Amino acid sequence: MTGDTPAALNPDHHADVSGGWLRPAVFGAMDGLVTNIALIAGVGGGGVSARSIVLTGVAGLVAGAISMGLGEYTSVRTQNEQVAAEVAKERRELERFPEAEAHELVQTWTARGLPRELAEEVAAVLQRNPEEALRVHAREELGVDPDERPSPWTAAVSSFVCFSVGALVPLVTYLLGFEQLWLALGVGGVGLFVAGALVARFTNRSWWGSGLRQLLLGAAAAGATYVIGSLIGVNAA
Repeated sequence: MTGDTPAALNPDHHADVSGGWLRPAVFGAMDGLVTNIALIAGVGGGGVSARSIVLTGVAGLVAGAISMGLGEYTSVRTQNEQVAAEVAKERRELERFPEAEAHELVQTWTARGLPRELAEEVAAVLQRNPEEALRVHAREELGVDPDERPSPWTAAVSSFVCFSVGALVPLVTYLLGFEQLWLALGVGGVGLFVAGALVARFTNRSWWGSGLRQLLLGAAAAGATYVIGSLIGVNAA
């Protein structure tokens, strides 16, 4: 084959969009970065010691990673259970009212421009294959593929690990013995930009635009908590 072979002939020419790892991984990493950058900015703005900043950051990392992992597992499992319930309902409808369900498919396809005769022929063929009919009805009516559901464990682990890594980034300078708040926030900002740039690999966005967007969002969060921390620290004094 030549380099001009159509991509459609390659079964792996599309990225895996149903595995359930990318969204929680990105969400976890960004949330870990922004959460701990904002926490460090807030307590640092309040004038606490470097030891207290490290304690706050580590507590935020552990609590946030556990919360993210449990939240992702529960949400993905709940979504899968809802999909399973709806697919079971569709299976019962196909068993009880096959003609009505076939007519529903015909109406859907003809509304999209398919010739009615062809739509009726395809629907009739599907009636002879109940499992394939169920998959087609699930895609057309529910917008899901019953055979491709995200794994709750994959989502949970991806979120837990990526949150932990993201939350660790702004703590690195303190753990290495540097006690300057601006240095920790600077490292956190670099982490946000790099994370945003890496995400662009999966979305075909410009790497610098994606990185800059994440940097600005994180900077806004850090700025808000720094101001609040400064006000509370002054008042407490």
